[in-house]
Amino acid sequence: MCPYEPKHKKDNTILKVINCFKEENNVIKKKLKEVSVEEGMAIATKLFQVLNKRKDGIGLAANQVGIDASVAVVNVREPLVLINPKIISKENPIKYYEGCLSYPGKGVNTERYETIHVETAQSDSGWIFSGVETSGGKGTWEKDDKDNRDLRLLEAVCVQHEIDHLNGIVCMDRKIDMTYVAEKKIGRNELVTIKKGDAVKVLKYKKAEKFLNQGWEIK
Repeated sequence: MCPYEPKHKKDNTILKVINCFKEENNVIKKKLKEVSVEEGMAIATKLFQVLNKRKDGIGLAANQVGIDASVAVVNVREPLVLINPKIISKENPIKYYEGCLSYPGKGVNTERYETIHVETAQSDSGWIFSGVETSGGKGTWEKDDKDNRDLRLLEAVCVQHEIDHLNGIVCMDRKIDMTYVAEKKIGRNELVTIKKGDAVKVLKYKKAEKFLNQGWEIK
């Protein structure tokens, strides 16, 4: 990964993130158009200005400020620019709780990936973002502590979040149900109906257990 280095004349016009709860954003659900690296860097400068002014976000996509351009910025471990990014591969699905500057105050549980390979317009080889442990076999001076792994995972999730924006997808579209439904425990004297093929029996669970071990199933 290479850090962001602004190469364009500073634009003092500060844009703002559109609050989709209160204002219309015509491009938030749109797949954004690809742009040149030069144009993308100019837009990225504006996006970093927004983040620097707000101080409450770690990533921002162009359509969050109303710009139809496939450009996003991320600032977790270091400032990064994503121009026309594409996820080439992803590994190990994980559950993650995330929010969005475009929908303030509303967080959702999503399914993301622990490791992704991303290609962008300004990088031929692509970038790997990953929260996996990497300390195996290293010296103690290279210890991959939990804080570093958490930051790398946060960065990987943030990149996925922003690339979703560039494809017209918001995190609420990826909401998953985290409700845990406990399996009902059957009492040993409770009557259960079991079957195997066409055969059906009604027995107390303590007597039915031996049949369950023989391939019978509870109806």
